[in-house]
Amino acid sequence: MIENFFFKIGSGVLKIFDLIIGTLGRFSIFQLEVLKLFFKRPFRIKETLSQIEIIGMNAFLVIFLTAFFMGMVEVVELYSAFHKFGIENYMGYTIFISICKELGPVFATLMVISRSVSAIAAELGTMKVTEQIDALDVMAVNSKQYLIVPRILGMIISLPILILMFDTIANIGAYIVSTYVLDINATAYLNTIRQYAEFKNFMQGLVKGVVFAYLISAIATYVGYNTSGGAKGVGRSTTTAVVLASITVFIADYIVASMFLFFGWD
Repeated sequence: MIENFFFKIGSGVLKIFDLIIGTLGRFSIFQLEVLKLFFKRPFRIKETLSQIEIIGMNAFLVIFLTAFFMGMVEVVELYSAFHKFGIENYMGYTIFISICKELGPVFATLMVISRSVSAIAAELGTMKVTEQIDALDVMAVNSKQYLIVPRILGMIISLPILILMFDTIANIGAYIVSTYVLDINATAYLNTIRQYAEFKNFMQGLVKGVVFAYLISAIATYVGYNTSGGAKGVGRSTTTAVVLASITVFIADYIVASMFLFFGWD
């Protein structure tokens, strides 16, 4: 009986391990095939520009609202702690660096995941189960080059720009609440940013943005492209893409931040 118990546990662990390794292997092969298509003609410029509009320009309102209120909330939450030590004027730099290095890239990416990754997975999933992707291949159109490459490129171009917008708007929201609501000295608030902030603080967030953009678009396109099971499959793929992309962002965030620290670019 004990042997049977451990056998079930061991077989279950092996199945999970085999599933993870197999999925990662298929995902890696799929991405290598897609990456080769980045450099092959025809270049889908029109489709890429269309994706930039869908992913980037159409997300402006969501990014604006999220960034503005996030910046204001951060000030409200930090004020009491800074006020205890009488260093309210240093809130400017603290908020600036936390937004540019961490909160901006992560929050903006999560907003894009909820809006665009779900849409990409659902769109490609629907095309797969309705055999539209098969029809493209029958017509001698490389479906991966036509459908996946523009979406990945559009995401890589759009997300860093959205992060830059997020950083700017969030800092404006934080400045407004700090100076006009909490009556922090505006000159001192800005001086700490001018004195301590560096250009690399912006760049670190943008580098994270490029990494996040590739990862979440790669996951969305892979999951959507390999959908099966009809309408239920599309719903399942959409949920899977959003969950996997969100988890991957936090894992990648830690890895990239650790690399910045290790190589002295922190």
